[in-house]
Amino acid sequence: MATTVVERSWTFRGAAQQQWERRDPELLLAGPAGTGKSIACLAKIHLMALANPGMRGLILRKTGVSLTSSGLVTFREQVANDAIANGTCEWYGGSQQEAAGYRYSNGSFLAVGGLDKPTKVMSTEYDVAYIQEATEVTKNDWEMVGTRLRYGRVSFQQLLADCNPDRPDHWLRKRCKDGSTAMLHSVHRDNPRIYDADGRLTEYGAAYMGRLDRLTGVRRLRLRDGLWVAADGVIFEDFREADWPNGHMINRFEVPDDWPRYWSVDFGFVHPFVCQRWAEDPDGRLIMYGEHYMTGRTVDQHAADILDAVSDPDPDYVHPEDEPRYAHHGRIWREPKPRRIICDHDAEGRAQLRKHLGMPTRAANKKVLAGIEAVQRRMRPAGDGKPRLAFMRDSLHELDQNQDAAELPTCTVQEIPGYVWDLSLGKKEHPVKELDDGCDTLRYLVADRDLRSRGNARFLD
Repeated sequence: MATTVVERSWTFRGAAQQQWERRDPELLLAGPAGTGKSIACLAKIHLMALANPGMRGLILRKTGVSLTSSGLVTFREQVANDAIANGTCEWYGGSQQEAAGYRYSNGSFLAVGGLDKPTKVMSTEYDVAYIQEATEVTKNDWEMVGTRLRYGRVSFQQLLADCNPDRPDHWLRKRCKDGSTAMLHSVHRDNPRIYDADGRLTEYGAAYMGRLDRLTGVRRLRLRDGLWVAADGVIFEDFREADWPNGHMINRFEVPDDWPRYWSVDFGFVHPFVCQRWAEDPDGRLIMYGEHYMTGRTVDQHAADILDAVSDPDPDYVHPEDEPRYAHHGRIWREPKPRRIICDHDAEGRAQLRKHLGMPTRAANKKVLAGIEAVQRRMRPAGDGKPRLAFMRDSLHELDQNQDAAELPTCTVQEIPGYVWDLSLGKKEHPVKELDDGCDTLRYLVADRDLRSRGNARFLD
């Protein structure tokens, strides 16, 4: 059988280059956003598959959905595109017995998956595994992957990973400090798209670094400067982006129909419009299972998007002639309707939302300190050791490409680490009014459920 030769050239520098020669059992590339960490790791595992017939590799992220929209796009379009085009590498959709992944003509296989559904990908052995954005996974996830690296078709086995910096006390950073994991520090000059060979910013690089320069607070320190830092004056200091019940993130599951639903809304156009969909379990815990977080659209457009997430068009519906048509007309619901829609006090926005959703709204209790304290209480472990508030992974209905390109939050969970007190007066009385739209929306919901006094809340029938 003829051998297919795949020629591919990348330019790697710094940590991205160093990782090619490293054979450490555990190796982490850590650094700010945009340094080329992911493409370097994906290129390494791809070329290992080409060079070692019969090798088995694994590409992972905390959830399969996030991997599909991030790492696999990079792999398909920037790493393996030539091999895919000439048939050396092809997609395999998986079966009941085997995980989905990329098959190579030399017998190598790269399985792909999310650690939220690990059964198939963890049922076999591998030579190398790559975890994208490793600060999202738990220590148990990490160690579980390590136990599967024993296939033996390559002269070494390696758990390879990348991440942006997180809290200084994160378990992964501690693992690097105690020597269990080797860490390489990636910087923006490693990326030839941002800096040329002479150390000058490229046109793309100038625009990209300009976006990072406009970040503030903890997001700037982590994503622009590459520092492992906690936010000064962080408001929700008990929040942990770790698996329930040790943290506040929960893998997706089908919410029972008998769990009450609540929606919370904060209006915006330049700033994000946020609609969070919550369910309350039999123990009174609140779980956010759906979110709309989008800029640049009008209320009627948002209403249509929200209804697309919870209902389907009724093919038999005929709208009466000469009557106004709103988004809720001719829809068949797939989930229970919310018992309450809690909204910011924008009168025009509420009126438009009511018309297009076909449901009344309730004005939010906007007492800031009382609402923040109510959220803080829910974030702390209750008597059974579990917090009374959680966020389902992959709740976002649609990614706001403009927010993402500007390295700004694209969902509420991304806002929380940077939601901080304004300490300019030396008191913890007011949050910094910046990148807080999702946190405000969260506060409205918890205040409505937990605070007896409704203040000046108004109703719109």
